[in-house]
This record gives sequence, structure tokens and C-alpha cells, in this order.
Amino acid sequence: MNLKIRTVNNGQIGIIELKSSLISEDIINELRDAVADFIEQGNKKLIIDLSKVNLINSIGLGSLISAYTTFTKSGGEIILTGVGKSVKNVFIITKLTEVFEICDKIDEAIKKFSLIKV
Repeated sequence: MNLKIRTVNNGQIGIIELKSSLISEDIINELRDAVADFIEQGNKKLIIDLSKVNLINSIGLGSLISAYTTFTKSGGEIILTGVGKSVKNVFIITKLTEVFEICDKIDEAIKKFSLIKV
């Protein structure tokens, strides 16, 4: 398994920590399944931690956009954390920094979600 899934704040905030490059179908499928599970559980706040992701391609970008679309259509909100320099450059070039909210650390995203009523 290339990702770690957990919840915080009494299960109100879901966290997916990716531990691999976002370039293969396997990790993309795991990410999609994890997002679907959080939606099924009624979770409305999701953090995707990219701190251990150093490589991303169009498949990986597509999977994050798909996760964002699916989750927000269900009434939820996503914050990305730990976006490294090379991955952030891809986000800037593709203008995805205008779509995704990005925080440096998981704790910062948790604090921000604590202020948001979803």
C-alpha cells in the first residue's frame, strides 16, 4: 500500500498520506478508493499530504483533480499539504494553485479545517 489513511478530530477530518510518486495506476486507484471511502463515511473534510511525493505526471494530476471534483460535489473540501518544490512548480504551471488550497503542514490544515463549518 502506497498510502496511509487516518482520521483526526473524532473522525471529522480524513487524512491521506501518499508515500509514492503519483505516476502509476496502482497509486491512482488506491487514492480514488480512499476518497470514495471517506465520502461513503460522510466525511466532509479531507487532507491529502504530498510531503513524500517527489514526482507527479499528468495521470497524478488527473487523479488529484478527480478526487477534488468528487469530494467537493459531495459537499466536502480538500486541502493539500506538504507540496514540495518540484510538485509545486507543476501546480503553478498548470494553475492548479488556483483550484487547490495548499498548506505547508498537516497541523496547519487541521487548524484551518477547525475554523470551517462544512
